[in-house]
Amino acid sequence: MRDGIGSISRRGIEGRHWRNRTRSHIAPDVAPVELINQGQWANLPPELLLDIIRRIEESETSWPARTVVVYCASVCKSWRDITKEIVRTPEECGRLTFPISLKQPGPRDAPIQCYIKRDRATSTHRLYFGLTPSEAESDKLLLAAKKIRKATSTEFALSLVADDFSRASSTYVGKLRSNFLGTKFTIYDSQPPSGVATQHNHNRSSQRFHKKQVSPRVPACSYSIATITYELNVLRTRGPRRMNCTMHSIPISSIQEGGTAPTPKSFPHSSDDKDSLSSSFKIKDLNVTNPMSSSSGPICSDSLILKNKAPRWHEQLQCWCLNFKGRVTVASVKNFQLVASVDPSHNVSAAEQDKVILQFGKIGKDIFTMDYRYPLSAFQAFAICLSSFDTKPACE
Repeated sequence: MRDGIGSISRRGIEGRHWRNRTRSHIAPDVAPVELINQGQWANLPPELLLDIIRRIEESETSWPARTVVVYCASVCKSWRDITKEIVRTPEECGRLTFPISLKQPGPRDAPIQCYIKRDRATSTHRLYFGLTPSEAESDKLLLAAKKIRKATSTEFALSLVADDFSRASSTYVGKLRSNFLGTKFTIYDSQPPSGVATQHNHNRSSQRFHKKQVSPRVPACSYSIATITYELNVLRTRGPRRMNCTMHSIPISSIQEGGTAPTPKSFPHSSDDKDSLSSSFKIKDLNVTNPMSSSSGPICSDSLILKNKAPRWHEQLQCWCLNFKGRVTVASVKNFQLVASVDPSHNVSAAEQDKVILQFGKIGKDIFTMDYRYPLSAFQAFAICLSSFDTKPACE
């Protein structure tokens, strides 16, 4: 409503101004010079400021103390530029700092440990940083998702905050959508995968979306970055679910020796990336259908495929078991561990093949742990775990 009222008032004002002008008095279309008042803190010597922020970044390694690093980036533009220069990605330092780090790959050596709280009353799931919920309930919220049931599918809208899941919000980061049976899920990102070109697909829905009043700082695109499939249990045999995740935006070379995974540097609706947004916000959905072209779309020619690690049958306990190293304590059909599914021709070491990239499991009523590592990001890992919450009568 506020945007609509603002648009009407601006049109009225522009109309009055235009009627008061003659055609001989048309000023050139020159953007005004933006004056930025950074305050007295911007006058610190760069060498001193660099040393101060570096000391703060090295000393505050965990939340909530790491909030101080974010505060430094909020002082003024010069502070923000230096802070962004100092703070490294989770792959390099193993720490989460800015919101964009949730879209960047996790560390290679040790996983980032998080937990998920499910609220059945509001159909929301919240991802927190930490081993288990603290008594003070002051853990850092990383991401939140809201389950939306539709006639033929189920969607989970993902956001940086827990009270706004609108796609028209700057906190919206993506969504997870299922098919009718709940056997196939697609992860959509609000920004294009890093380092690849995009292929536009215009349709009626994009035309309808283009006609609406949309803020140029709001993400308005969806990019398919991964597909999750659960095998049908036709014989209705007892046992764990079987799942496969095809990461369209992550090449298999990322887990080979010397390989790297796509690492975005900023959100498309940030002030640092206005040009790329203005060229892409006119379309609603981006669907890439040519998997053989590595430069024309986000689907890699050799995408990384993850599979759930096969559990073993425990005769004494009479159940299927996996070694979660103490991070999972309650038996559940939702529990899983994902490892890379590779072909011998990919030349991936045995150690990389056995490495658990993502594990998810239950520790209490509506409380689950989620540990992820390179090459997955927190956003991708959370979306994969959300697929486990959806009902799958055809797979169990």
